[in-house]
Amino acid sequence: MAKEDTKFDVAVIGGGPAGIMAAIQAASPEHGRRVVLIEKNSSLAKKLLLSGGGRCNLSNAEFNLRKIIMGYNNGEFLFHAFSVFGPKKIIEFFEKIGVKTKTEKNKKIFPVNNNAEEVLEALKIYLDKNNVTVLFSSEVKDVIKKGKKLGHTIIKPMPALAPIKLKEKWVANLQGISLKDVKINVLYNGKKQFSESGEIIFTHFGISGPSVLDISSRVGKLLEKKGIKISFDLFPNLNHEELKKELEEYLKGYPKKTIKNILSDFTAEKLAEVLLDIAEINKNKIANSIPKIERGTVIKVLKNIEVTPETILGFNEAKTTNGGISLKEIDSKTMKSKIIDNLFFAGEIIDVDGKTGGFNLQMCWSTGYLAGQI
Repeated sequence: MAKEDTKFDVAVIGGGPAGIMAAIQAASPEHGRRVVLIEKNSSLAKKLLLSGGGRCNLSNAEFNLRKIIMGYNNGEFLFHAFSVFGPKKIIEFFEKIGVKTKTEKNKKIFPVNNNAEEVLEALKIYLDKNNVTVLFSSEVKDVIKKGKKLGHTIIKPMPALAPIKLKEKWVANLQGISLKDVKINVLYNGKKQFSESGEIIFTHFGISGPSVLDISSRVGKLLEKKGIKISFDLFPNLNHEELKKELEEYLKGYPKKTIKNILSDFTAEKLAEVLLDIAEINKNKIANSIPKIERGTVIKVLKNIEVTPETILGFNEAKTTNGGISLKEIDSKTMKSKIIDNLFFAGEIIDVDGKTGGFNLQMCWSTGYLAGQI
């Protein structure tokens, strides 16, 4: 803890990844600022420890700037930040402080030891090396300039990268089932708004998984309207006719098998039962007794399971936040406020958020780096 009469050149509010990076840069020998890092919790960077399932997905090894900014809402704002301190620089930075990295599937960058604690410990050592004073359990209630508020426009913060709660009760029967390579379509009054492909995981309340987390903030915004539906195509690589042919071959090959058992060869058994309930087909019906119209219904359900989103789970379950300080009021080259001198923003507080796969941590490192160049 700092003494009451200690004076600092820079106060960094928030000990998350962006705040840590900003503090490190401001206090580095290059800038030599006396820095205090103020954190309301009793420890630093709790979300960092949860990243990548505890393995810490540090960044994404997409080195093409035009491509990486496509992984964000309002990603154009980050172009300069990534050109100065992008994924390559992050790899170099962590190597410098003793954390070796590796690149895995989908260009996800992890520490070689798969240990988020190792990453945080290295950052804490570097904070100490640069003489950053850290105040724990110290919540900043307000920042006032000459008796007035700071005057920035706030885009309504909403949970992002969060699971989605569904209205359908049958979803509880599918808890724990994971499906890969599913196409998700989000509809408003029957018209497709956008799509995403990837893995989904059913929970007792709804759906989660990487592709669901990636669409959650956009679904959350649409939920302010009525008539929102989400549909799943379990076989996006097959059109209706191709899937129909495959099912017909199964039915002919196993004429005495029940339709439930046949569908269980196509997908999880519990999901097969739910699909047949949705299609209103007797799950114990024998293959060679299934009429043509019911076969067509099965295909339709496999290609289009509709569910109704009720809500996006809140900030406690979300991995990041959508919304924040309006980008119109921040200089993208410095992260400096366009309204208040000597005020800088970085990380989740700005109106930028990315998809899963290391994008949000990269945004925090990059904007924190720029904000610390003071």
